[in-house]
Amino acid sequence: MRVALKTAARFVAVHPTPNLYSTPIPFSRTLPLPLHSHRPAKTLLRTTTTPSFWSSACALMSSTPPPQVRDKIELSDTEKTIFDRLLNTLRHFNLQTQLRVAGGWVRDKLLGKDCYDIDIALDNMMGVEFVDKVREYLLSIGEDAQGLCVIESNPDQSKHLETARMRLFDIWIDFVNLRSEEYAENSRIPSKQRFGTAEEDAYRRDLTINSLFYNINTDSVEDFTKRGISDLKSGKIVTPLPPKATFLDDPLRVLRAIRFGARFEFTLDEDLKVAAACDDVKDALAAKISRERIGTEIDLMISGNQPVKAMTHIRDLTLFWIVFSLPSEFEPTISDGCERFCVSCLDTAWNLIHLIGESTFTAEQKRLTLFAALFLPLRNTTYREKKAKKIHVVNHIIRESLKRKAKDAETVLILHQASHKFLSLIPCLASDEDVQVVDHDWMRDLIDVPVSSRVRVLTGFLLRELKEFWRVALLISTILHLIDNKDGSSQLGKQRDLFNAVENSIVKLGLEKVWDVKQLINGKDVMGALQLKGGPLVKEWLDKAMAWQLAHPSGTAEECMEWLRQANSKRVKLE
Repeated sequence: MRVALKTAARFVAVHPTPNLYSTPIPFSRTLPLPLHSHRPAKTLLRTTTTPSFWSSACALMSSTPPPQVRDKIELSDTEKTIFDRLLNTLRHFNLQTQLRVAGGWVRDKLLGKDCYDIDIALDNMMGVEFVDKVREYLLSIGEDAQGLCVIESNPDQSKHLETARMRLFDIWIDFVNLRSEEYAENSRIPSKQRFGTAEEDAYRRDLTINSLFYNINTDSVEDFTKRGISDLKSGKIVTPLPPKATFLDDPLRVLRAIRFGARFEFTLDEDLKVAAACDDVKDALAAKISRERIGTEIDLMISGNQPVKAMTHIRDLTLFWIVFSLPSEFEPTISDGCERFCVSCLDTAWNLIHLIGESTFTAEQKRLTLFAALFLPLRNTTYREKKAKKIHVVNHIIRESLKRKAKDAETVLILHQASHKFLSLIPCLASDEDVQVVDHDWMRDLIDVPVSSRVRVLTGFLLRELKEFWRVALLISTILHLIDNKDGSSQLGKQRDLFNAVENSIVKLGLEKVWDVKQLINGKDVMGALQLKGGPLVKEWLDKAMAWQLAHPSGTAEECMEWLRQANSKRVKLE
């Protein structure tokens, strides 16, 4: 049996996004995105029919058992030693200072989780002053003070106050003073700061579950908002003060609420959701928060334990196009419900990773797999920047909207492009029969090898391009691959089986690490044999020699050189 691979590739290229799935979806409505607004037209919010396998994401949103919250914090031996040194510092200098561990450490310890991020709040002195006292005390008892430093305030990095840091028994400890803050209208930089009480500090924090203190002096948990522990026990994400005022003071708290809600699988408070989705808060998120901080929060969500749930919250709260903002020069229309399909692709990738086995991918590969899947519906969308060359919208989102590394954008774009190539090879690689390539849309001018070897050659070149990321591209291509299956519940299982079949075929072809294979001949060999002085022809002939090598895995350098001379002679005669 022979397969015309061009047909398969074209089929995916010409069909709109919903045909990626087994269930037909109405997807004809489109609308222009406002050119001078970060918020898409309101009709984007209309409900659309969802793919049948979307039920897996809905399952993630279902209620979960309430968390087990401890009545008392149990300190590790190291924590006991650290806190003992700090209390001894107070006694040594007769300081009347209350030492409180704030925020996430308290929350995690009450949930029975390990946490090594210890932030200590001081009620009547600056952090740098206290660190100096600790250093002096440690020296007096013959111990070294390690890693002393001061971190300047940096609102864009959520550091509103100067922080003193030191390393005690291999754990970094941050020291800050309790504070009370007021914010300027169009900035997340506090316009007024002063020493505050522990209660004031608790109420100015982002969430009630992050507002708890552990008082080192009294060995007790303090809940000044009177609901931090109850919200932790009931699994609720709530702000200490009214949510709209909390978010307008610091709009980054919207994304933090989503991140913690997803991480712990807690329920977002209804008033919080209304405030997060209101226009004033969305405007403030777009205007006041740096893109670097937004990107950091999204990265933490994607790398976390519930990325689908986090992105679902962002979508449902109509924040998708605020977070993943499009370029101002963007002119094409965005399909109604595009954000829903972005999350659907992410959901599929997340489930496939777990079905295939998380150990198959490194943490970095998994992170970029999820970014590539999230933006898969936008893979063919481009725009012109100041009437210049076309630029992929995905490139803009990753580099400008999220301010991630250029390498991240480059890798995601390569994965999108390579997935189309993989898609054309899947019918051959996944088949138990002797299926051969008779046509293809890429490397057409390069392949001058027997038909029986074309699959190995094309696959080899693709894997040499992707290197360790070839399994990631394969996973993305299985999302794109159209399977004639009306039972959505078994769709993921078939996609996993397809992945495994192609992976096994690649291993059998001996291509699993083909990028490590050294080429039989080099540029000097080519120039000497063909009497060339350099230039693009050398690269072209090296690629052709690599194709011959992939087609003849047992071939020698001498045989490759002989083929090279004969192929060149044929070319000269034809010219």
